Amino acid sequence: MFTSVDDVSARLAGTGYLASPAVATTVFLADRLGKPLLVEGPAGVGKTELAKAVAEVAGARLVRLQCYEGVDESRALYEWNHAKQLLRISAGRDETWDETRTDIFSEEFLLTRPLLTAIRGDDPKVLLIDETDKADVEVEGLLLEVLSDFQVTVPELGTIAATRRPFVVLTSNASRELSEALRRRCLFLHIGFPDEELERRIVRLKVPGLDAALARSVVRVVGALRAMDLRKVPSVAETIDWARTLLALGAGTLDETVVQATLGVLLKHQDDVLKATAKLDLDAL
Repeated sequence: MFTSVDDVSARLAGTGYLASPAVATTVFLADRLGKPLLVEGPAGVGKTELAKAVAEVAGARLVRLQCYEGVDESRALYEWNHAKQLLRISAGRDETWDETRTDIFSEEFLLTRPLLTAIRGDDPKVLLIDETDKADVEVEGLLLEVLSDFQVTVPELGTIAATRRPFVVLTSNASRELSEALRRRCLFLHIGFPDEELERRIVRLKVPGLDAALARSVVRVVGALRAMDLRKVPSVAETIDWARTLLALGAGTLDETVVQATLGVLLKHQDDVLKATAKLDLDAL
């Protein structure tokens, strides 16, 4: 998909995703080496958006597996359409079981889920396995077969191998440790909070009506909040939301009244709001 690291940066920027050199380099290598990309970092720093941006620049279909506690093979891989199978069995009462079994365990009755969908067909795809750390450990076993050989075994149909490998992005907030076997199959990328200059560029890009001085003040206040011992520090997504909030309110500058009235956009816990109200010194920024 990409010819160079600079090509990655330029094309992602064209979608509105400003990639750091480390991000651009790792995406280029994942594409060139055909390796899955494991992206870790705090929530709201652009892990999921990276997969969406890659899909956009590649003209690829985004196939997303949203992980959660309890997700299993039937949600991640495939399942059989049992209602349709029962109707088929009822319609073929005079057939032998062997004749019926051959029919009901065919493609017509197969419901593909994200992992199987991603490796079937010749169209370009980006497979996003989002919040992998929220899935049970057993789900990683499903991922190993897909990410090792890009194939899936369906006992009734045999092994289905990819004719065109998808670009794979796994995201994790590091709420639990992923297995070493899964990590070995991936290139690793950590996306943290951007530096002040990059975050200012991101804010100006995402909130074009915001003037440069206010964007600079927004980023500095958010940086000061991140330096505090808070339960949940504001992410890049919340910085953008705050900038849009200030624009909607018509605020030309940041003062104590505006900041205190809008802290709920940045902070999501009352004890964080109280701590920020007591410690935040706008004059020192």
